[in-house]
Amino acid sequence: MPPGETTAQDLWARVRFLVGTWRGSSEGEPGQGTGERTYEFVLRDRFLQVRNKVVYLPQGKNPKGEIHEDTGLFSIDRARKTIVFRQFHVEGFVNQYVQHGAAGEDLVFVTEAIENIPPGWRARLRLTVSGVDEFSESFELASPDGEFSPYSTSKWRRTVPNP
Repeated sequence: MPPGETTAQDLWARVRFLVGTWRGSSEGEPGQGTGERTYEFVLRDRFLQVRNKVVYLPQGKNPKGEIHEDTGLFSIDRARKTIVFRQFHVEGFVNQYVQHGAAGEDLVFVTEAIENIPPGWRARLRLTVSGVDEFSESFELASPDGEFSPYSTSKWRRTVPNP
């Protein structure tokens, strides 16, 4: 392999730490909630799948409460030599993120497309590793002419070890 060329294994190394089952807490626009998520390689280890569920009980910020669920797949885009993350939300949104670098312990994804939202909206997802079995996540939104602003933050702790 020529010097400087990135392999799929190099790219997977950036997200491999996620494999396992996690419990966490979330706060932000929907209020405060608790959740569980799992990450596992699927389809002959070609994709990393995530399944996520966060329960927001009724509270002042969200009087009815809500159950948020999403599922997604990380894949390697060989042509662009990067990770793409497609996320499907129970509310009907479909976000397609592309990795925008990994600065230090942060892994950043920015949408290149969002389905079922007015044109021009963008989302940014930042994962920050804080230990072998801990990471935090921030989810930000930007209106068509606006800057990114926080929507929710969460902290996750691994409950089932990475196999």
